[in-house]
Amino acid sequence: MPDSAPVQSFVEQFDALRGELPGAALPWLCDLRAAGIERFASLGLPAPGVEAWKYTRLRPLETTDFLPATAHTVNIDHLPTLLPQGGIDHRVIFVNGRLMQCLAMPGERPEGVELGGLADALRRDPEAVGEHLGRIGAPDGQALLALNTAMMRDGLMLRVKRGVSVALPIEVVYVGAAGPQPLAFHPRNLIVLEPGSRATVVEHHIGLGAGAYFANSGTEIRIGEGAELHHYKIQDEGAEAVHVATQHVHLEANALYDAFTLTTGARLSRHEVSVRLTGPGAECHLNGAYMVRGKQHCDTTTTIEHMAPRTSCREIFKGVIDEQARAVFQGRIVIHRGAQQSNGHQLSKALLLSNRAEIDTKPELEIYADDVKCSHGATVGDLDRDALFYLRARGIPEAAARAILIEAFLADTINEVAAEGLCPALMASIGHWVSSATRRAAS
Repeated sequence: MPDSAPVQSFVEQFDALRGELPGAALPWLCDLRAAGIERFASLGLPAPGVEAWKYTRLRPLETTDFLPATAHTVNIDHLPTLLPQGGIDHRVIFVNGRLMQCLAMPGERPEGVELGGLADALRRDPEAVGEHLGRIGAPDGQALLALNTAMMRDGLMLRVKRGVSVALPIEVVYVGAAGPQPLAFHPRNLIVLEPGSRATVVEHHIGLGAGAYFANSGTEIRIGEGAELHHYKIQDEGAEAVHVATQHVHLEANALYDAFTLTTGARLSRHEVSVRLTGPGAECHLNGAYMVRGKQHCDTTTTIEHMAPRTSCREIFKGVIDEQARAVFQGRIVIHRGAQQSNGHQLSKALLLSNRAEIDTKPELEIYADDVKCSHGATVGDLDRDALFYLRARGIPEAAARAILIEAFLADTINEVAAEGLCPALMASIGHWVSSATRRAAS
């Protein structure tokens, strides 16, 4: 075991809690948890010596003693929604990683849809959960996913049966409620779409209170043949939060995974996604935008593996970095042998609004087939001076002109979002961030 006080602290927390974690009487789950904590103890916290963590160091975890989060309640009247009021019939709310039953408003669930918390699903139908949990995304070299596997207590459980289409988006609100002491929670989400089904999931991560907390989530997604999942995430955690999200997605033939992530919150955040296109005709859209300032650190790391012929992916991430903030984008597309006639496109663009802002970009292509179409690119720069001059020459103040250019830079990624009513909320978030940045610059 690495000589690390934070690692030892988490191991001791697991030893103290293992008997009361959901599913403690299930042998297969106990074995899964034990393997997770053993793997975490062996790997230790990720450090720059690990290639995938070359540009990100988890200093808050090294210097802060995070305690396990306990049950917490919040006032539903103070929780925002990203969807029009008529579109939140399917809404699930988690506080510090636990489902708040009294706040869940699922409305009229279509027949063939299982929606709720993982802890409840483990009590109700553990065999069905065991078919997928820990099988879509094995921790292997991912230490924090291994920790999540050991410590998971609750999270989203969504299963859509064969051929069922969920017409309205499912909004999932994850609340980090800071306490007098730094807290840690490890939600585990499991989404399974059977062949021919369709669903839209909108994640909204928010923080309440000014304290520090560690949200370490793991998500496993299986999309069956011909199924479609539209998956959107808005990360607006508290200012002192550490947000680490590890996600594994498995697509079968002719399946579609359409994803978008907007990142504005947390002191330190990492969004790590691994997608495997295992069946012919599978398609992945993996897009996002991020806006960071102050001393925020934002890391986006993605891997898309084409494992079957005629698969395709499109990946576009755009970022705006201000003041002393730092961003990381690592995107890797792998075309395996036998994945002929596959298409892969990746693009990373970033605006640096300060001479102290920084970004590390590492786009990668690995191609082991000869009949493919692939491209990747990365650009980093300041606002277009000619465009800024053009706007100012027409009487637009500099602050307003800069805001227009920043919003236009990010708008085309937002326009990729298919969920009805979500685009205005995303643009409003961008506008709020830009306005706040303008006020800070003027003060």
